[in-house]
Amino acid sequence: MEHEVKMPVPPFTLESAKQKIQLAEDAWNSQDPIKVSKAYTVDSEWRNRSEFIQGREEIQAFLKQKWENEKQYKLKKEYWAHGDDRIAVRFEYEYQNKQGEWYRAYGNENWEFDTNGLMRKRFASINDVPIEEGDRRL
Repeated sequence: MEHEVKMPVPPFTLESAKQKIQLAEDAWNSQDPIKVSKAYTVDSEWRNRSEFIQGREEIQAFLKQKWENEKQYKLKKEYWAHGDDRIAVRFEYEYQNKQGEWYRAYGNENWEFDTNGLMRKRFASINDVPIEEGDRRL
């Protein structure tokens, strides 16, 4: 396997942390599980709500299922804090479930990166709130 690098790399500055967040937002909004998974180490460790996910293959399977169930998905991430190899974000996203009901999800993520800028840990706490279609913001 080639030596993978995902810019920007640690140590993060305020500017590079915000750039990393925007790149993540753009990738997730593409709803392409393979593209998204390439930002993570091959053995990346996730906690997403109550699910524990290990590695790119599980990430891809998780995201494929997620976007089959969450239609018209739109995400916005915001900078919260950062350290040399860590970034904390808050986010919200909106989606429509298979029954046509709309939701807005709010959450926080803690990210840890390897020296090549790949995310090795992602811990996400997320809460869903039912909304009316007319209350959509994203």
